[in-house]
Amino acid sequence: MWQNIDMPDQLTTLSQSSLQDYHDCPRRFELRYLQRLAYPAIETEPALENEKHQQEGEYFHRLVQQHLIGIPAEQVNKLANTANLQRWWENYLNAKELKDLGGLHAEVTLSAPLGKFRLVAKYDLIAIDHNKVTIYDWKTYRKRPKNEWLNIRWQTRVYRALLVQAGAHLNNGKPFESQQIEMIYWFADFPTEPARFVYTADQYKRDWDALIKIADEITTASLFPLTDDLSKCSYCPYRSYCNRGIRAGDGEAELETEAEELFDINFEQIGEIEF
Repeated sequence: MWQNIDMPDQLTTLSQSSLQDYHDCPRRFELRYLQRLAYPAIETEPALENEKHQQEGEYFHRLVQQHLIGIPAEQVNKLANTANLQRWWENYLNAKELKDLGGLHAEVTLSAPLGKFRLVAKYDLIAIDHNKVTIYDWKTYRKRPKNEWLNIRWQTRVYRALLVQAGAHLNNGKPFESQQIEMIYWFADFPTEPARFVYTADQYKRDWDALIKIADEITTASLFPLTDDLSKCSYCPYRSYCNRGIRAGDGEAELETEAEELFDINFEQIGEIEF
């Protein structure tokens, strides 16, 4: 039985992570963001290896940020002190498409009203070149995920839509048009295989309407049911609260498992999928 736990201060912000949690499992969203419970279980096995990989990924982001704000590469290079960091850093420096970018805004946070919430996102890099604006997001996945999987993730939808809504101050006070925007996932271990997602007015309308709908749904929800997809429980740190296992899933299989679910989706009708 779940215990009744007093709710903390009212949730005021939503992010791509919290929206993805709500989409994957409303109960996980409730436990993580409303009840704010400590994680009772590790997310993936082997735990220490995955924790180290995550920490290295976060450190790689800091290395790139320092380089983008003007610190010489030779100086930043001294901080790439593990095999993974050295490889990712060299791949970054050698990536032709990342050279000579203009109008750089690194580690920018944007927010906009969304129903009773504020929608918030932190961008690794926004590059503005005349009439085009490109969102770059650095990924250190061990496996290169499928574009189809990335396309329906809330991060892809939120980052582009929020830039339309809240990016005017980066463009001399003029809002960006959706067709100016492209989002690129750059994979540190797959530097020649970036994932590119251009944007359109129709996609923006679809995404913002969906965001308004899900914010309203969260506001009025009285129940947060468990997901019917038991595979998602393998990587959930709250699974013991739901009597859905103790042992964590294999982190190497996580992306592959989630990507396989896409074969059941008709991408021609993606705009009509209910979230």
